Amino acid sequence: MADLKIRNLQKGFDGTAIIQGVDLDIHDREFVVFVGPSGCGKSTLLRLIAGLEEVSSGHIELDGQDITDMAPARRDLAMVFQTYALYPHMTVRKNLSFALDLARVGKQEIEAKVANAARILQLEALLERKPKQLSGGQRQRVAIGRAIVRNPKIFLFDEPLSNLDAALRVQTRLELARLHKDLQATMIYVTHDQVEAMTLADKVVVLNGGRVEQVGSPLELYHHPANLFVAGFLGTPKMGFLRGTLNSVGADSCDVQLECGTHLTLPLSAAGLSVGSSVTLGVRPEHLNVVSTGAGRMQVTADVSERLGSDTFCHVRCTSGEMLTVRVRGDFAPRYGDALTLDFDTAHCHLFDADGQAVAKPLQQAA
Repeated sequence: MADLKIRNLQKGFDGTAIIQGVDLDIHDREFVVFVGPSGCGKSTLLRLIAGLEEVSSGHIELDGQDITDMAPARRDLAMVFQTYALYPHMTVRKNLSFALDLARVGKQEIEAKVANAARILQLEALLERKPKQLSGGQRQRVAIGRAIVRNPKIFLFDEPLSNLDAALRVQTRLELARLHKDLQATMIYVTHDQVEAMTLADKVVVLNGGRVEQVGSPLELYHHPANLFVAGFLGTPKMGFLRGTLNSVGADSCDVQLECGTHLTLPLSAAGLSVGSSVTLGVRPEHLNVVSTGAGRMQVTADVSERLGSDTFCHVRCTSGEMLTVRVRGDFAPRYGDALTLDFDTAHCHLFDADGQAVAKPLQQAA
């Protein structure tokens, strides 16, 4: 078992709060990703779990045992850093076995664990090479192998793919996903890349300013963001936002007048808000459609387009000056300055109050 509980965890440096009262449960065999912008505290939180930083207040429990003040070596955790940190004068075999050698593990057990890690990571043919003879992806696999041979309760990854090129990042990301399935291990992974978070995680923890904004599955956070920050952070391209005012509130719908001049009726329960309240409409690129002139809800002007082959992302400017992104088929790309008409898929629109909190959907649509 490898269940981790974090309660009211706080960390400050020189009077500045970095981690501010984090409460979190991580269950056995989960792949949990900490994601957020630079400086949000995700790496600090990981280092607190590993014991590499001292906790200011709060508690960390592993399988019911308080490890808050326990030395890192006694926590039964293994960390893979952003830099590979391999010993350049040692072979791959020796890099994999070094921690076990220091712990005076038996020779046969060491050989068995190294062989197992090499098999899992497809390193058998590289065991006698030194790090300078390896590619970046191979070096990262060796760094992961050093963690595997220790058979820890939890694997900790601190942005392990950030030093790889784009193609290698995708390949290594797939290898990590397979590794999690093969090992049936608990993994905690830190990244600023929300694509990594969406594709790897069983559970995503979105951090901002040292606080947890939302915890949930990738699709839960994508389709039901709790606030404007989560809505704008998850998704590539990100969600577009339009300012507006609440015109009317019904039991399971509401009317919104947007500053750009468009009026929408949304299947959202805004019972907690009053008519005249300032709101923000959120809509993802795939929930906007370019339609024939006069048939749509909103007139916009085409800005630049990004043609990706299968899809084109059209950036458009509203009459209010606000920008939106529209996902269309790959062979469609309007010219800069063209007039376009957009239609909204209102069933998938989001609404946020003046404080940036999500307005709830009706219960039958919230699942």
